[in-house]
Amino acid sequence: MQIGVFSVSDITTDPTTGRTPTENERIKASVAIAKKVEEIGMDVYALGEHHNRPFFSSSPTTTLAYIAAQTERITLSTATTLITTNDPVKIAEDFAMLQHLSDGRVDLVLGRGNTAPVYPWFGKNIQDGVELAIENYSLLRKLWDEDTVNWSGKFRTPLQNFTSTPRPLDGVAPFVWHGSIRTPQIAEVAAYFGDGFFANNIFWPKEHYQQLIGLYRERYEHYGHGKADQAIVGLGGQFFMRKNSQDAVKEFRPYFDNAPVYGHGPSLEDFTSQTPLTVGSPQEVIEKTLTFREAFGDYQRQLFLIDHAGLPLKTVLEQLDLFGEEVLPVLRKEYAAMKPAHVPDAPTHASRVAAALAEKVTEPATAGAAGQDA
Repeated sequence: MQIGVFSVSDITTDPTTGRTPTENERIKASVAIAKKVEEIGMDVYALGEHHNRPFFSSSPTTTLAYIAAQTERITLSTATTLITTNDPVKIAEDFAMLQHLSDGRVDLVLGRGNTAPVYPWFGKNIQDGVELAIENYSLLRKLWDEDTVNWSGKFRTPLQNFTSTPRPLDGVAPFVWHGSIRTPQIAEVAAYFGDGFFANNIFWPKEHYQQLIGLYRERYEHYGHGKADQAIVGLGGQFFMRKNSQDAVKEFRPYFDNAPVYGHGPSLEDFTSQTPLTVGSPQEVIEKTLTFREAFGDYQRQLFLIDHAGLPLKTVLEQLDLFGEEVLPVLRKEYAAMKPAHVPDAPTHASRVAAALAEKVTEPATAGAAGQDA
């Protein structure tokens, strides 16, 4: 199980002080958080993409490349990369470059995003969102998998004898997760290509995400990539911890009550009872997180949103230290004990390179055997 952190890159006023961090402060904070993620032994840091206020992350690959230069082990990912409004050629180039700079420590989550105005800003129509996602991803796959691409489609100028550079590291493209909170077609695309499916899993009750993940698993098996319980699933989550549960609730309440996304809506108590958000002690975070497997089956990646709603950097780093000391070791032990042998681990660059090499070795042998039989 890969365990890490994802950020939506919001710039939010701290309701307890009235202070709003600057863009520079939040950008630098993202680097500090990623370094802390590695320091405490987590596996993944993922950064979202937004092109509007109050968010700062318009170029996640730039930030992740900077983080790659200051880390050695963690996987760097996105949450999400906008497949609808980014040019697939640019996605192919940017992530292949990041692959080389990070020595393969990169994958990405592709999604349509949740900001409607971004479509016209990049010359697209939101009504074409699903079609754009499907067509753009098909092109992206070709750009990574084929040295020379000839292509034409509905939404982009044709390509003739085009080669995306640099080529993917070791001839293996970054692993792709498809992120969705409401669109069955995206789960279908993930299943068709044998890619991963990432369920945001932070705003709605589990039943909503069970439908999407269930569809993805069913179609993953239908397309012959493995059994349904072997499909590659990632989940989001949220927590706020203190040693004492009452202290956590008291400290987090003003942040929750004023958060741009869920503030001024359901109470903190209702929200924590109905969604994956946990506000309490380390033991409560452990117990709530382990219920995700009961709801969604065995899965490969668990990411937590922790730097949102105006929480200051100092508090976020304290959360990570506490998580590393009291939660992470227990989750690792429990996940390892529960995972069946036939369920695969999360793909990494090293595992995918090894699989590609193994496939090359078996192909000639299979062809030779077929020739002898004839």
